Amino acid sequence: MRLSRYYLPTLKEAPKDADVKSHALLVRGGFIRKIAAGIYDFMPLGVRVLKKIEAVIREELDRANAHEVLLPAVQPAELWEESGRYVQYGPELLRFQDRKGGHFCFGPTHEEVITDLVRRDVRSYRDLPVILYQIQVKFRDEIRPRFGIMRAREFSMKDAYSFDVDDSGAHASYEAMHAAYCRIFTRCGFRFKVVEADTGAIGGSRSHEFQVLAESGEDSILTCRKCGYTANDEKAEIPPPDTLVATDCPACEPPRERVHTPNQRTVEEVTDFLGISPKQLIKTLLYVADEKLVAFLIRGDHDLNEPKAKAMLGASLLEMADEATVRRATGAPVGFAGPVGLEVPCYADWALQERGPMVTGANEEDYHHRGVVLGRDFEVREFADLRIAATGDTCPRCGTRAAYDAHRGIEVGHIFFLGTKYSETMHCTFLDENGAEQPAVMGCYGIGVSRILAAAVEQSHDEDGIIWPMPLAPFQVNVVPLNMDDAEVREVAEQLYSTLLAAGVETLLDDRPERPGAKFKDSALVGIPFQVVIGRRGLKNGVVELSRRGDQARRDLPVAEAAAEIIEQVRAAFDDHRLPPDWVYDPSA
Repeated sequence: MRLSRYYLPTLKEAPKDADVKSHALLVRGGFIRKIAAGIYDFMPLGVRVLKKIEAVIREELDRANAHEVLLPAVQPAELWEESGRYVQYGPELLRFQDRKGGHFCFGPTHEEVITDLVRRDVRSYRDLPVILYQIQVKFRDEIRPRFGIMRAREFSMKDAYSFDVDDSGAHASYEAMHAAYCRIFTRCGFRFKVVEADTGAIGGSRSHEFQVLAESGEDSILTCRKCGYTANDEKAEIPPPDTLVATDCPACEPPRERVHTPNQRTVEEVTDFLGISPKQLIKTLLYVADEKLVAFLIRGDHDLNEPKAKAMLGASLLEMADEATVRRATGAPVGFAGPVGLEVPCYADWALQERGPMVTGANEEDYHHRGVVLGRDFEVREFADLRIAATGDTCPRCGTRAAYDAHRGIEVGHIFFLGTKYSETMHCTFLDENGAEQPAVMGCYGIGVSRILAAAVEQSHDEDGIIWPMPLAPFQVNVVPLNMDDAEVREVAEQLYSTLLAAGVETLLDDRPERPGAKFKDSALVGIPFQVVIGRRGLKNGVVELSRRGDQARRDLPVAEAAAEIIEQVRAAFDDHRLPPDWVYDPSA
C-alpha cells in the first residue's frame, strides 16, 4: 500500500477527553475517530487490526469445533420478556419501537436470540452438542462511556454459545472454550491472567474473565502468593478471621455515648472529627433487595461488594436505597444511619466479628454513637464475606492464609456456565435416550474484539507511539525512502516494496513528499513492527537500514540481500506467536 494513496490522517495532538494512552494513540494514529459519546468510526488502519483479531479468533474457535452464524442486531422485545431480562437488564438495554409500534432492542448480547434459534431446530440428544458463534456489533448504553473504545457504547464482540445434553458435556464445552481463549490471547501477544469472576447480568453458576495486565486497567485482580488462586476483586474470597478479638463481657464495656457531629457524614469527615481510625467505624449501608429493605454493616476502611451481598441474600435485584427510603427507615438523612435501634435486618462483614467498641451513625441528623458494642447494643442476622478484597487480605483456598497481590487488568474475554437458566425459561428442550424432554445445558462466551485493539496498545506502547505485536499489526513492514525525488532512492524503494508484496509481506511504502522527521514520527506513532529506511547516504555504501519497533538497535543490510532478510525476519516474528496443536496454557508461566 502506498501511503500517498492511503487514507491515514495522523494528528499531532491527542483529543482533550483522552484519559488513557490507547485512546490518545489510536486517535492520533488514524485508527479511530469519535462520532458521539462512546461511539467511534473505525478508519482503514483500525479495520485492518480488527480483521487480524477476528482471523485469530475464527481459527481457534473453528479448531474448537464451533460454527459461525450471524444473528440480527435488532431483537424483538418478546424474546427478552420471555427470558425475564427485558426489565432486569436495566437502562443499558437500548429499547425502541418501529413504525408499527412493535417493541425492539439493540442487542447488547444474544442469549435470547441464539436460544430461540436452537430451540426451533434441535429435537433430539443426537443433535447435541453444538457451539455457535458470531462476530458482530453490540450496543450497551453505558452511563459513563470512557477510555475511548475500551469502554464504548457501540463495540465489536465475538459471542459464542454452547448447548449440551447434561452438565458433564456442558463443562467439557466450557473447558474447550477456556482453552481456545487461552490460545487466542497468547497468539495476540498478551500478558494475561485468567480469573474467577461474578456472573453479573448474564447469569449462571460459574464464570472466568481473561484479563490483559496493564496499569491503566479498570479491573483489580487479586492473586494468592502461594497457590495462585486468582479472581477479580468482585469475586475474590475472604475467609473469616482465625481469631476473634471479642470482649468476654459486652455488658462490661463502657456505655454507649451519643456524640454531636454537625455536618459530618462521610467516613473521612467523621473519623477526622472524632480523631479515630476508619477501622473503628461501622458503615451502615441500606439496600433494597427484591423490594425488601436490608442493611449491610462494613468496617469504615472497607467497601461493600455488591455481587457478594446479592449472592449471600439470593436476591435477583439489589439496589442502594434512595434518600427518601433512608429517611423513612432511620429518621435521618443519608450519612447518619447506624444499627442501634434500626428495625431492618442487618448483615455484617466478617471483619466486624472482631468486635469491640465502635462508632456508628445514631439514626439522627448530626449525631453519631461512640462505644457501640455488638451483642449489647445491636445484633446481626448473619456474618458473611461482604467486602471487596484488597492487597494483604488472605486467601481461603490453599490453607496457608497467604496474602493476595494486586494487579490491574483490562477484561478482554468472559466465559459463563449458564446451566439451564435460559433453556428452561425459553423451553429450549430435546428428547433424551428414553424419549423424555430435557432442557439443554448452556454456556456463553464473549470476547471484546474492539477492546482487544485498545488493550494491545495499553500493554505495548512508548512515548513515541504504538508497538504492535506482529499478529495484530496493520502492516508488517514500513518502507521509508527519505527522498522520493532521488532516482536511486526511489528505484531501490520501489523494487523492495514490490518484492516484499510478491512474497506476501504486508508492506506500506511511505512515498509522500514529507521531510524525514515527519515520516519517522508517523512510523513510530502507527507502530508498524519493521521499518526499512532508504537514503542517499546508505545507498552510497550499498545498504539500507532495518529496525524493529520498540528496539533501539539498527542493522545495515546490503541492498541485494535486504528483501530476503526482511522476509525471514517477518516470518520469524510470526513464528514467535505460533502455537503447536497440543499447546496448553500454563498460568504460572
